[in-house]
Amino acid sequence: METNAPEARRALFLAFSALLFVASAAATILWSSAMAEGMAMPGGWTLSMAWLPMPGETRLTAAAGFLAMWVAMMGAMMIPSLVPTLARVAPTGPAPDGLAGLGEAGVGYFAVWAVVGAGIYVVGAALVAAELRWPTLAPAIPIARGVALVAAGWVQLTSWKARHLACCREGRPGAARPGAWRRGISLGVDCVLCCVPFMTLLVVTGMMNLAMIALTALAITVERVAREPAPVVRLAGLLLISAGAWGIVRAV
Repeated sequence: METNAPEARRALFLAFSALLFVASAAATILWSSAMAEGMAMPGGWTLSMAWLPMPGETRLTAAAGFLAMWVAMMGAMMIPSLVPTLARVAPTGPAPDGLAGLGEAGVGYFAVWAVVGAGIYVVGAALVAAELRWPTLAPAIPIARGVALVAAGWVQLTSWKARHLACCREGRPGAARPGAWRRGISLGVDCVLCCVPFMTLLVVTGMMNLAMIALTALAITVERVAREPAPVVRLAGLLLISAGAWGIVRAV
């Protein structure tokens, strides 16, 4: 019985992760469906309603709603690639310390993504406010989006990206307590930096687009779990650059 304890804890961890993924995916679908509509802007692009308070909402409640949506979306997008990493470094110590350590690491990981989401909302809301206040800025947005995608593709092809991807794939050893929270934060930081190109794609093309959410999540997962990630990384980088260049050409 004692011999099978680590396997039982690992199975429990995987089952809980699957349940959390399903809940996160369901919440993401509901939120995305509720905010699917956008505002047509000069220049032929659409402003996502995720950046604007709903009728009767304050800025604070709108920010809280965005953050809840963001964390749920990150759960749906990151759990498929995070679980194999945590499972590889799953502790073999006595229960409940093993599962508690994995839980702490997971909380630390998603706390990093929550901080990133808060920063994205502040910047995004400020940019949207400027676009609405000065409509002459709106026609330049498609060009800016294209430039952002080209830059994201370039980052995807750098050794800096490769270094953080390696950290995400291999994980930080020793996910058990003590220090699991800090290791989760460290893994979260590596993951955020590794995902800069894909998060740029998601924000630029529309965070409420379920197809784009699924495509981005698939790209992140494939480059994390592929036996040889280099070709996947290069292909993604070239596609980002091509999409950005095409967007610039269309906007000019």
